[in-house]
Amino acid sequence: MFDSIGWGEIVVLALAALFIFGPERLPTLAKDAASGLKRVRAALTGVRAQVDESLGDELAGLRDLDLRRYHPKTFIRAQLFEDEFDAPPVRRGSASGATAASLVKPAGARPRDRATPPPFDVDAT
Repeated sequence: MFDSIGWGEIVVLALAALFIFGPERLPTLAKDAASGLKRVRAALTGVRAQVDESLGDELAGLRDLDLRRYHPKTFIRAQLFEDEFDAPPVRRGSASGATAASLVKPAGARPRDRATPPPFDVDAT
């Protein structure tokens, strides 16, 4: 959190606090700040323990969850075309991605070889 703050900035902040609050009140303010931080850490630890207790083993599964699988376009494509293809084709470079009409294979169509370019639909662009 404080990776960008160097020792010079910390010294300037300490001197500013010394001039603003004075040498009499500064130790009590430091104690109050430290106890406040301890209470916040204890509260966060308690919340973390409650989440671990309520979710249990499911929490490890949530940490390993790949959210890219649930992008609306990918999710719908996988749900619609999962039975027809082993892996749905992903076309890169187009703004709208692959359309449903371009993914459906006509009945009896043979797979094209790599030397033949894919068909181009003028209306889709």
